[in-house]
Amino acid sequence: MPITDAIPPPVADLIEAFSVLPGIGPKTASRLTFHLIRAPEQQAMQLATALKAMVELTTFCSICANITEQDPCEICSDVSRDEHVLAVVEEPLDVVALERTGAFRGRYHVLHGVISPLNGIGPEDLRIEELRLRLRSGEVGEVILATNPGMEGDATAMYLRSVLAEFELRITTLARGLPTGGDIEYVDELTLTRALQGRKE
Repeated sequence: MPITDAIPPPVADLIEAFSVLPGIGPKTASRLTFHLIRAPEQQAMQLATALKAMVELTTFCSICANITEQDPCEICSDVSRDEHVLAVVEEPLDVVALERTGAFRGRYHVLHGVISPLNGIGPEDLRIEELRLRLRSGEVGEVILATNPGMEGDATAMYLRSVLAEFELRITTLARGLPTGGDIEYVDELTLTRALQGRKE
């Protein structure tokens, strides 16, 4: 008898739902599901309510593609931000990390990933065309390629340099105060501030 036959369908469905998340295999999905079964009902309902609210109340900013409750997002709507400097980042969590430093007062563009042939992700899967459309307005004078240091982040930055060659821009990268192979979202504020200040052509 398959193991799924011994599990009620709602439980099996939740295990399957957890297992499609990145970094969560079948065993972890099962542990999470059975933890929720044993937990107080309020804990499971809190998770369900938060998930429902995230789906219903958040969207992507039509300008920078960051996650937001309003469109355009608060950063794109903030007239005190420097519209001439644009930081291109991989994920919304990178925006959070850079904002924590308080050292960057420009705008953002979120790619939602990196070029990764091994994972079947090409340039067409990222928000690169949207970036080109933004730059055609001529307002941006500097683009900071703030991709994560590492093979895929560097390859994405190299591709973006070739795309941006058609524009008259200052193109900089974050200084290598960032650890190679590390993710921006995990870097401390001081290191990230120094990386911003030491960016280079």
